[in-house]
Amino acid sequence: MNREEAWKLLCEYTKSENLRKHALAVGAAMRFYARKFGEDEEKWGIVGLLHDFDYEMYPDEKNHPYRGYEILEKEGYPEDVRKAILSHASYTGVPRDSLMARTLFAVDELTGFIIAVALVRPTRSIHDVTVKSVKKKFKQKAFAAKVSREEIKQGIKELGVDEDEHIQNVIDALKSIAKELGLEGK
Repeated sequence: MNREEAWKLLCEYTKSENLRKHALAVGAAMRFYARKFGEDEEKWGIVGLLHDFDYEMYPDEKNHPYRGYEILEKEGYPEDVRKAILSHASYTGVPRDSLMARTLFAVDELTGFIIAVALVRPTRSIHDVTVKSVKKKFKQKAFAAKVSREEIKQGIKELGVDEDEHIQNVIDALKSIAKELGLEGK
């Protein structure tokens, strides 16, 4: 299991540039938290990279992330990786009983929300996003309406981190890959 193989698998199933960027963002946030928690950065980054790899082909709750779990099993990915990915979708009912699984859930929706905040900044730069600006947009129901605020709050609670600190951590993780995300600014 290595990042290069995970990236190839992602690209085989995911053609959308935006979904690939989402995978990169979640992977970066997972690597950030792996460093913070003293865990395996490569493994956690791969979990983030692959958490939605099956979504484009299987976008409904009947199939995603179940088909991905099966594909990863055939590819020889470890059970804890597959289970973390399976548990990131609340509707699966799979408990998030590992730190890796709770972290994936906590960063998944938040990365998308923070990217949306960056994209409406005049500079379109992640470097101009602050915790305050994220929290302000969070209160605006019409902004990034498809992002579940409830799941973001639940993820923060399950991970047991301070809300402001968590938002800043994810911003910092995204800053580390600003160029790949197209968020360096104008």
